[in-house]
This record gives sequence, C-alpha cells and structure tokens, in this order.
Amino acid sequence: MDDPATILSRLEATISERRAGDPQASYVAKLNARGTGKMAQKVGEEATEVVIAALSGGHEDLVGEAADLLFHLMVLLNAKGVPLADVLTELQRREGTSGIVEKLSRGA
Repeated sequence: MDDPATILSRLEATISERRAGDPQASYVAKLNARGTGKMAQKVGEEATEVVIAALSGGHEDLVGEAADLLFHLMVLLNAKGVPLADVLTELQRREGTSGIVEKLSRGA
C-alpha cells in the first residue's frame, strides 16, 4: 500500500482536476455544480453513515463509510479553497495537547 499521505495528495489533485469538469462525466464536478450547500449536506450524510456503521456495522462497513466521509470532506475543502495541508498543519499543532485543554483554549 502507498503512503497514506501520498494517497490523500493524489486524491486532492484528482478532485482539483475534476472540479470544473463536466457534471455529466464527473461526480466531483456534479457536486461542485450543485454548490456548497449540497457538498456540506453530503458530508453530513456520510458522517451519519459512519456513526451507523460504527454502532451496527462490521469492520468493512465502517472502513467504507469512513472513506466516503473523507472523500466528501476533501471535495468540500477543495471547493472552499482549503488545502488538506492546512488541516494537517492544524492537527500537527494540536498534537500532544489534551483534547480538553485544546477545547478550553478555544472557549469551547
């Protein structure tokens, strides 16, 4: 298996390439043509399916739904001009910090 970062980089590049393509030929282009609201809705739907798979599905169900969620999140990030590298940088910034402490620092 390739390095996960390489796989995500290739996926991000593919999403960028297909974003302005033909909505009849590309699912990514179709989502972009339908707008941010539809992309955000798909992320929500996929997140719900991850929850369902985690509670009542098997390993393969959860893996498949998690892949769908990551894909749709990356499509949304791309449409909003947010590189995956920015998200990874934020995760790196939070690394080693207690989730409780991190939330308190944001007033959450």
